[in-house]
Amino acid sequence: MSMQSLLRFFLGLCAALATGAAMAAAPGQFVIDKGWSFRLAPGNAQLDTHPEAAAWRAAAVPGTVHGDLFANKLIPDPYVGAPEAALQWIGLADWEYRTRFDAPRSAMSAARSDLVFAGLDTFAEVWLNGEKLLDANNAFRTWRVPVQGKLRARDNALRIVLRSPIAKLLPQVQAMPNKIAGNYPSPYGDEPKDAMTGNFARKPGYHYGWDWGPRYVTAGIWKPVVLESWDALRIDDLQLRQDRVEEARADIAAIVTVDAVREGAQEVRLWQTAPDGKRSLAAQRRVELRAGANRIELPVRIERPQRWFPAGYGAQPLYRYEVELGGVKAGARTGLRKVELRRDADDKGKSFYFAVNGIPVFAKGANSIPFDMFQPRVSKAKLRRVLESARDANMNMVRSWGGGYYESDEFFDLADELGLMVWQDFMFGGGMQPAYDDAFRANVVAEARDQVRRLRNHPSIVLWCGNNEEEIAWKYWGHGKTLKEADPAFADKVWKGYVQLFGTDLRKVVAEEGGGIAYWSSSPGDDLAEVANTPASGDMHYWEVWGNPAHPPSKYLEITPRFMSEYGLQAWPVQRTIDAFAKRSEQGIASPVIEAHQKFLAGKGNERLMKYVDYEFGETRDFADFVYLGQAAQAEGIELAALHHRASRPFTMGSLYWQLNDVWPGASWSSVDWFGRWKALHFHARRFYAPVAVAALRTPEGRTSVSLLNDRTRPLKGELRLRVMSLDGKLLRDERTPVELAPLSAARVAAYQDADLLGQADPAATVAVFELKAEGEPASRRVVYFKAAKDLRWPEPALRASLRRDGKHYVVDLQAATLARGVWVDFGDLDAEVADNALTLLPQERVSLRVSSKAGLAALRKALKLRSVADLLAAPASAKRASQALPAAWLRLDALSAGRRRAGVTPP
Repeated sequence: MSMQSLLRFFLGLCAALATGAAMAAAPGQFVIDKGWSFRLAPGNAQLDTHPEAAAWRAAAVPGTVHGDLFANKLIPDPYVGAPEAALQWIGLADWEYRTRFDAPRSAMSAARSDLVFAGLDTFAEVWLNGEKLLDANNAFRTWRVPVQGKLRARDNALRIVLRSPIAKLLPQVQAMPNKIAGNYPSPYGDEPKDAMTGNFARKPGYHYGWDWGPRYVTAGIWKPVVLESWDALRIDDLQLRQDRVEEARADIAAIVTVDAVREGAQEVRLWQTAPDGKRSLAAQRRVELRAGANRIELPVRIERPQRWFPAGYGAQPLYRYEVELGGVKAGARTGLRKVELRRDADDKGKSFYFAVNGIPVFAKGANSIPFDMFQPRVSKAKLRRVLESARDANMNMVRSWGGGYYESDEFFDLADELGLMVWQDFMFGGGMQPAYDDAFRANVVAEARDQVRRLRNHPSIVLWCGNNEEEIAWKYWGHGKTLKEADPAFADKVWKGYVQLFGTDLRKVVAEEGGGIAYWSSSPGDDLAEVANTPASGDMHYWEVWGNPAHPPSKYLEITPRFMSEYGLQAWPVQRTIDAFAKRSEQGIASPVIEAHQKFLAGKGNERLMKYVDYEFGETRDFADFVYLGQAAQAEGIELAALHHRASRPFTMGSLYWQLNDVWPGASWSSVDWFGRWKALHFHARRFYAPVAVAALRTPEGRTSVSLLNDRTRPLKGELRLRVMSLDGKLLRDERTPVELAPLSAARVAAYQDADLLGQADPAATVAVFELKAEGEPASRRVVYFKAAKDLRWPEPALRASLRRDGKHYVVDLQAATLARGVWVDFGDLDAEVADNALTLLPQERVSLRVSSKAGLAALRKALKLRSVADLLAAPASAKRASQALPAAWLRLDALSAGRRRAGVTPP
């Protein structure tokens, strides 16, 4: 499917989902999702250059203005080619949306009617039948407006004007004598680089551009618009607060919030549906309601509860509760578990780890970012594909990062079902916020209450965190220092506002609304201790590998944190994904389209990635090799870090790499690309996050430490095998040792100097292979190399493959005559998923991999391609370079990089 076809499919799917919502609306709810149209608002300055947007055209609600412009063929595909610069006018424009609807008969006769806007992005004026109802200013809040007496039986006119956040905020930002720090300045001139507006708006920060995504400052009615009507009462919320969850008993409180039209007595019933489907009456009593807001608390005791566990620690049983009151029903689902963030003091500082049902859990996972630049296009199927990929890679946690939006109910439903714990940031991605402003802070507190109440029943949520990287930016990146030098009084006011919002206000919201889940003020941090981002205490982000000064991945072995919540290496996605946005003729390391999809360091990301490829593999001959070796460098580097973190248990208790997914197709730190295709990193993650694994980690000084990792809650017996062999298969040493693995442990069992392993063998032609086999667990293998891949004496590659049908699936049989590192099985443009990839095969090893595809056997055989590191490195470099004519842009940049290396200059 082409990129354009896929985007149209997503737009159609959103419309279908919206229609489905109307069909499935609860009694008293009328979803207003039909008949919408949009236009560039009259009088807007952008009309002079874009008159084509002046006419009314069909719109999708929920949706975004970029989606509507694309659906109406007024703009090109925002992801294909390099259209970004030419589309910045959209974020500078005001947009008008309208529809007309007939009110349901029940709404006309109801005692109460509200228009409910679940998501308006962002500065929105709402008009009904010519009367202004609302000035909204927060994309993350739900806006509820009473409309009884304002509705007509037929032909109600609903109009929403969305103001440009840049145009609205820029005058006040420019008027500031000293400005607070923003995030990413626009390279396109749509706002001044010294007056960034994004951190003053309560809208997704990534819309303003990030180092993995484009700048599309969109607007829209991004969640449903619903007319709610009722005569007697409305159940506003059902909270399932877990007061006590133990193996023998669980005590919960079902807290019902009710808006009653008038006072009176009512019977309330609470029904429980257990994970096995058995339904029973859990609580019942008569209550006296007063007119207005009411709070009813119903205690529930569950004997021998079926408890919810993270993936890898047990099952994820879910209980459903339904409350009935005055003929009105409301339901909620939860999993019963006890979650603690433990901060135990020791001689180094304080621990940072999560205990679930009393089990200390080593958090294994990644950071998630938004799943698309335009949220309404994200389907549940897409969420399921990526989150199942996380679970399938043995992850048990995702950190939902703070520069996007609060994820949908479907995201958290899936996390509940899959056993993925969620570290949830509030939506602050970086820079500094105007929290010294009382109105701004009050707006955020209202947002936080909305979101915590919406999400608090999900057992997957284990932490609420105030923001991403704002504290360390102020303390260590120069943000605070610069402002203190320019205006000490204002700097003090800014910091006090920060402490008030993130130290007090949001902490209070979580304490009051969060049902006992912990709050953490900033990541990385130590909850507002003087020193942040320290290995001794709290969580840590580490970016001196990849970021400046761009240490080699071996530096990861020197950093041992309590909990590593960010670290990463970049790579391009697979070739098929690149082909979706760039023609083959446009694919070169310095070509305009490729650079448009490389967002790190203003177009210098490919130089940085080339540096990391060169650390291990040397120079590359063409763009395809650059992509392949970039993925290998990413996978191997992150594997080194993750295994070091796991081997450092219990001092280190979490490893979340940056990042799980993508907002669009391009270069990034993700392990799963925008289409849901796995990079080499994700296949590696499934192995290095395996519950039982061996970590054999070699330092640049030539010392290898071997640790056995067991995340199971039971002890295991097994065998550790050490083989030393040549690259072409000559066995030099073979030792087998019985081992016992304690539960929930990492145990260092051996340490070697290179000479201990090599003896007299050639380090350029020899490897050490450590393999752990434990009862009931897949074997875990780690290959130790004694030199960088570019310095090894690779034999000629000798990989063979055959493809056969096996029932509903295919099987590819692989065999390697010599050691094959980074074997990648590819089927080109065909839809085919391989069960495993990015493999290392030992000499004479045979592996059979399942292949899922609708293509025929003959087509798959024709398309099948294999590559390994030896394919690129076995032949002399001069021969490789002579084998293919290179694009001029590649040659220029390759020569520039080589010259810098010779001169000892590190690319920025």
